[in-house]
Amino acid sequence: MAGTTHGNRRRDTPPPRTGSSEAEVLRGFLDYLRASVAAKVDGAPEPQARTAAVPSGTNLLGLLTHLTYVERSLFLGDDVTDWQATFQADPADSVTDVVARYRDTVERANDVLDRCADLNAPVPRRRPGRAGPSVRWALAHMIEETGRHAGHADILRELIDGSTGR
Repeated sequence: MAGTTHGNRRRDTPPPRTGSSEAEVLRGFLDYLRASVAAKVDGAPEPQARTAAVPSGTNLLGLLTHLTYVERSLFLGDDVTDWQATFQADPADSVTDVVARYRDTVERANDVLDRCADLNAPVPRRRPGRAGPSVRWALAHMIEETGRHAGHADILRELIDGSTGR
């Protein structure tokens, strides 16, 4: 993450320079967004990180917990029965716990993606007989999902302690 320029403002980290293949571009932007959202939550003060700052109940730890479940569902084949419940972190989890779990899940998802040479092929699933979406679709969806929630996290973190930037 870029250094602090003054107060709680960070310089924005520019989008990644990637290779020219479609897979390199998609993976590069997804990893960029993943790092951005994790950095936005990392170091956020308790209890504000889990406190709703908007009427919908959205909070920083809930956003990162949700993104962890989406990554696990798309790339690791985990079943999620209640998506709304994924927006709440376990009360026993600290900011450090939630960020570490997200980063571990991203690493595991990347291990799966590293074995996917064909963007048209389905994402491998642990359960036979249940095809996953194409790798291309899963990457595009994860970019959209992570980007959307990274924007939410930007606003929530600024409301908490004035921290801005990627």
